[in-house]
Amino acid sequence: VASVVFNARTAELVSHQQVEITQSFPKEGWVEADPKEIMQSVYKVMDRTCEKLHQLSVDVSRIKGLCIFPVSVVWLDLRTQSTVERLINKAPGRNKNHLKHKTGLPISTYFSAVKLRWLLDNVDEVKQAVVSGRALFGTVDSWIIWCLTGGRSGGVHITDVTNASRTMLFNIHTLNWDQELCRYFDIPMEILPKVHSSSEIYGHMCLGDQSAALVGQMCFSDGQAKNTYGTGCFLLRNTGTKSVMSEHGLLTTVAYKLGKNQPAHYALEGSVAIAGAVVRWLRDNMGIVQSSSEIEELAAAAGTSYGCYFVPAFSGLYAPTGSPVIICGLTQFTNRNHLAFAALEAVCFQTREILDAMNLDSGVPLSQLQVDGGMTSNRLLMQLQADILCMPVVRPSMAETTALGVAMAAGAAEGVEVWSLSPQQLPVISAETFEPQINTEESEFRFARWKKAVQKAMNWETTEPCCHTNGTTLTHLACEKVLDHLTVSPRFLCGDVQISTFPDNHHV
Repeated sequence: VASVVFNARTAELVSHQQVEITQSFPKEGWVEADPKEIMQSVYKVMDRTCEKLHQLSVDVSRIKGLCIFPVSVVWLDLRTQSTVERLINKAPGRNKNHLKHKTGLPISTYFSAVKLRWLLDNVDEVKQAVVSGRALFGTVDSWIIWCLTGGRSGGVHITDVTNASRTMLFNIHTLNWDQELCRYFDIPMEILPKVHSSSEIYGHMCLGDQSAALVGQMCFSDGQAKNTYGTGCFLLRNTGTKSVMSEHGLLTTVAYKLGKNQPAHYALEGSVAIAGAVVRWLRDNMGIVQSSSEIEELAAAAGTSYGCYFVPAFSGLYAPTGSPVIICGLTQFTNRNHLAFAALEAVCFQTREILDAMNLDSGVPLSQLQVDGGMTSNRLLMQLQADILCMPVVRPSMAETTALGVAMAAGAAEGVEVWSLSPQQLPVISAETFEPQINTEESEFRFARWKKAVQKAMNWETTEPCCHTNGTTLTHLACEKVLDHLTVSPRFLCGDVQISTFPDNHHV
């Protein structure tokens, strides 16, 4: 959880305090966070912010809005897969996009309604609380606001249009909870929060983090786009006041609504499930790097992946494809430097896939990409991204663009009005531009090779084993079935047109 204070005239960062939230993994595919710990972290960063402002001789009473937002949202949890399959099975034609005309979203483990449905089906305490009228449901912003405004003693149960649009219960065209959607998921509408715009006074209001980054990057014009590089990647492209339904696997979402009487603006969104998380995997699971910052040094030392391609889909490639993890193109010359380079390239290739889909959906190619998030401090990653996209990548000097977007929305709210969002009065933030340094032909060749690796990963988990353990060749092996035969884990290593010898003379 982070608390950030900005100067409303200059957008200068005044204070930044952060407290880490613990995530637990009770079962494979399960990712949990303790809501009470989240609130304790909120209180801690508020106290630290007040102390910091006192040290800077800033009167706390001058603060018109405190930007508090969770930096670790549990969206990778996969326990709802069976719930998703059941919901898709009851859709006409088993079409996962059955509700997309209202929500802009496919039926997926990613969104809130499916997680709530799982709780109601599997946790009796939750079911009984809903039946007896003792339960409220909301995204993490609703929980924080409810607690900060009194909790059980009159707390306000609200959310904004951007967070509501990610639940699968919200009609992004009427900007209201939808009875048909609630019936589909069998969720009572009365437990849902009241929906408002992203820029009002209610005691406290949070803008969804990716929408906030779009505002913080000042992407207010139709066609502007930003990509946030964190645990995952989230690329949003402003489509103006028109909601564009994707035909290429992207989501349609509410970008922002900056005032109760202002129109909603929409965006196309594509998500990369694993970005910064792959660096942690290389560090914590594989021991290939000792720290997250080391990956840039290793990758730079190689300068190439040496034909190695990484498909890091531990939770699936959210858009526009889905598959498990695989590494292709290993040879006896491959070393950890090449793997580090391939891991960074994989983030860029996935972003390229999303951007290509957005260009097809919008009909207007993007001319540059604005970027933010923790991974953008990696200069090699930014250069690789420019090379693979064949377009300039623009990185602002001020990294906290998500927090800036929240501050701008709060400061522009009626009754606060310390921040103007008119184009003529927006703050000018310096930025560094990374220009492509390779020719288009080389970029297209590398991207085509990576797409080939993605194809090899498709349906990998369902591949039937055909193996012989009497010294003959092993072919078309399912990951789990090979495990007994190899001294390295087949979950992440797959030779592509290479022959490798393992114990007992088995070959793959």
